[in-house]
Amino acid sequence: MAEGLNPNANQQRPILLLSNGHGEDLSGALIGQALQQRGLAVEALPLVGHGRAYEQAGIPLRGRTREYSTGGLGYTSVIGRITEVIQGQVLYLLGRLLLLLRIAHRYQLILVVGDVIPVVAGWLSRRPTATYLVAYSSHYEGRLRLPWPCAPCLKQGRTRAIYSRDVLTSGDLSDQLQRPVRFFGNPFFDGALSACEPLVGTPQQRLGLLPGSRLPEALHNLELMLRVLERLPEALRPPERLGLHAALVGKLTPQEVAPLASRLGWKLQLESSDSCSLQRGPLRLQLEWGRFAAVVQQCDLLLSMTGTAAEQCVGLGKPVLQLVGDGPQFTANFAEAQRRLLGPGVVCADGAVGSDEQLDGTAALTETLLERLLHDSAWRTTLQQLGLERIGEGGGAARMAADLHALLDG
Repeated sequence: MAEGLNPNANQQRPILLLSNGHGEDLSGALIGQALQQRGLAVEALPLVGHGRAYEQAGIPLRGRTREYSTGGLGYTSVIGRITEVIQGQVLYLLGRLLLLLRIAHRYQLILVVGDVIPVVAGWLSRRPTATYLVAYSSHYEGRLRLPWPCAPCLKQGRTRAIYSRDVLTSGDLSDQLQRPVRFFGNPFFDGALSACEPLVGTPQQRLGLLPGSRLPEALHNLELMLRVLERLPEALRPPERLGLHAALVGKLTPQEVAPLASRLGWKLQLESSDSCSLQRGPLRLQLEWGRFAAVVQQCDLLLSMTGTAAEQCVGLGKPVLQLVGDGPQFTANFAEAQRRLLGPGVVCADGAVGSDEQLDGTAALTETLLERLLHDSAWRTTLQQLGLERIGEGGGAARMAADLHALLDG
């Protein structure tokens, strides 16, 4: 029997979830919950940020966590890398890795969710591992070039299972690594499928705004989005024609939004204890907290400055209109890579950040895409097919947990 996979030990030794990003934490938490439902004990060690997705899922965290302004995305720019060094994030990551090495022997299996950093960390732990390569896809270039030393780590015997994020990558990596790489769907997509109450109003169409989850970037992103809305053509401005909804994280409070809105000519309207909107002439933007699933399910088009959330929208068969910002996450490079990953259902206007070219172009694309959704049924079918191809069906967390459970019992 394989080392460390004694079925009699399952009830005594938990599985450790090892992830390195906010989206990765979400996937790890959903897989963790599915494993718990199968009676397996689960703990988590997020390498970046506080791991709030694990906390919300009731999964115990190991060690004291910290949040940094780059959100672990400093690699996207030279300034970001310098910022991470100054803020101590590199030293923090080394500390997390040392913690892993100290406690790894306590775990039956380490489930890696992310990219090369947790893959190498799992290899260094000298424990049996399974890996969900959520950060890599063959759709970027047609053939995936894994960064060194990812491939050698995945080929070694302690790696018991490898999961990919799409069918194309599954076949590509199976050939490259000379071992099975399976695709069961993407757990992060499950978070967009939860039941939800209807959004207010009955407009002809809805536009959803996704400014992101990291502050202060999300606030800056919301400002750009408000400036786009000001440029919408007159025909789209009445609320009965186009409902506007912004999915905001809890940290982006009305107190944070109000000064920004006022400076741009928007008025904050507190309609009730749980209802809030921004008004500017006929434009009315409903602010939605804790209603992400409702926004992405019920809006026809999503204006997005996000990573994982945009992927969830594509999985739902929704077109995504990107708006490039100053980062640290949603930069021009990030947006371009996302279009290669997710396909032609994701589009972006040209122009420098905040320029008239960018903002006017985005407003024009909003009108074009909404009109196409009304009249082009073949395109809507294509978007659904793209969702299945690039993201897969829902239920990925449960299928992955079932495969891991079988692995532990095998």
